[in-house]
Amino acid sequence: MKSFLPNLNPPPGGEYDVAVIGCGVSGANIARRLSAYQIKIAALEKAADVSFGTSKANSGIIHGGFHHNKKYLKARLEIQGNLMFDQLRRELDFPFKRCGIIVAALHDDEMKAVERLYMQGEENGAIGIELCSRERLLELEPKLSPDVAGGLYAPGGGMIEPYRFVFALVESAMKNGVDLYTDFQVAAAEYGGDAVKGWTLHGQDRRTVRARYVVNAAGLYADEVSRIFGGEEFTIKPRKGEYFLLDRLTKACPGRVVFPVPTPVSKGMLVIPTVEGTVLVGPTADAVEDKTDYATTAERLEQILDSGKTMIPSLSRNDVIASFAGLRPGLGEDFYIEPSKKAPAFVQVAGIQSPGLTASPAIGEYVKELLKDMGLMLTEKPGWDPFVKDRPRSRELSPFELDALIAQDPAWGNLVCRCENVSEAEIVQAVRLGHYTLDGIKYFTRAQMGRCQGGFCTYRIIKIIMRETGLSWNEITKHGGASRLLEAAL
Repeated sequence: MKSFLPNLNPPPGGEYDVAVIGCGVSGANIARRLSAYQIKIAALEKAADVSFGTSKANSGIIHGGFHHNKKYLKARLEIQGNLMFDQLRRELDFPFKRCGIIVAALHDDEMKAVERLYMQGEENGAIGIELCSRERLLELEPKLSPDVAGGLYAPGGGMIEPYRFVFALVESAMKNGVDLYTDFQVAAAEYGGDAVKGWTLHGQDRRTVRARYVVNAAGLYADEVSRIFGGEEFTIKPRKGEYFLLDRLTKACPGRVVFPVPTPVSKGMLVIPTVEGTVLVGPTADAVEDKTDYATTAERLEQILDSGKTMIPSLSRNDVIASFAGLRPGLGEDFYIEPSKKAPAFVQVAGIQSPGLTASPAIGEYVKELLKDMGLMLTEKPGWDPFVKDRPRSRELSPFELDALIAQDPAWGNLVCRCENVSEAEIVQAVRLGHYTLDGIKYFTRAQMGRCQGGFCTYRIIKIIMRETGLSWNEITKHGGASRLLEAAL
């Protein structure tokens, strides 16, 4: 595989101060935060690209700080993490919008639960939280059902594109010296003490990495990684959430994230205006056994639409362009973030489900402090550069700006994805940054995310990947591994 970054899949046998296992939103924040110090860091990802686990099927909500009591670590990290996103957006290239969150009570008897959420938000320090009458709620969101009884408004809530956030974090970390190993699934590990560089990690493909400290941020597989290192015994219980995706032309797109009144099991079915203009409806919350079960069902999807329509009556099946499912790594009521009591120099970062995305920048800070307390010497790096330059995107440019780019590179004038207005130049850029699978290119550029779901552009993207990487047509995959798109005829 051709690599376009000097520290993408570096040679095996590297020695590091810290190895972070898992490069979703938690692992990426941890690696980037540590990159500000004069230490060597490796980020190990079992998939072909970062964000391909729990983070890829995330609803993208930046929570408002009222759903959880502050006795929980996740509530405290949620509040702290929420406040960090404005600075992160100034530093990194990812879409972010503080559109606000509404909790809509459809019956008077639900208002008691809304009042409890409001009081909890006040106690947590949620900025600007407001208890709303029916009239105020309809003023804030006219597309709500006229039957709404009242609700809550949290203006500090918002939306991001979670995979673009992870990509930007990892790019920033790598710019500051972090080595990224993809397709690195840890199969075994042994500890030899500080004298021999601590841990030796063995990948399934026989690559090895040595590190003084290891952080287990492996998401759905954190329990398996803990067992490999002789850490605590716990079981991650996947909880599946199914979603509908609605076209950006739908008339049912609200201006704010709309929550129902939560139940003891789930925050309920949401109507979510994504930061790029489409609409998500969901998720469900079903316990499953299989950590690879991403199947969707007609029964659950029907339930999603019916539930969404009670809050936004204009939701229409005709606007649906895709359905998908994500898995959340369930583990008790709270996050599990602490040094292992059984395995030396090993930090557990497990059970990071909602509001994990919102809390993730604070998780990076929290784990940094844990490592410092464990003895890791942290000296600030004088040349640390937190910034990743915003890249131009065809759909965001004026005709004059696009003409100027075409004059420099004609590939800007070749439209590859019509639905999302993505040019050949953007696809090439994604491949040269190491995103060589169809899903990696989709999450980086949005090509294949529109109404036709790749019907028009997939062939063109495959041709570009082949040209840029030297891969043959039957080596192109959807998301790495055995997920090949084309097979030779027998």
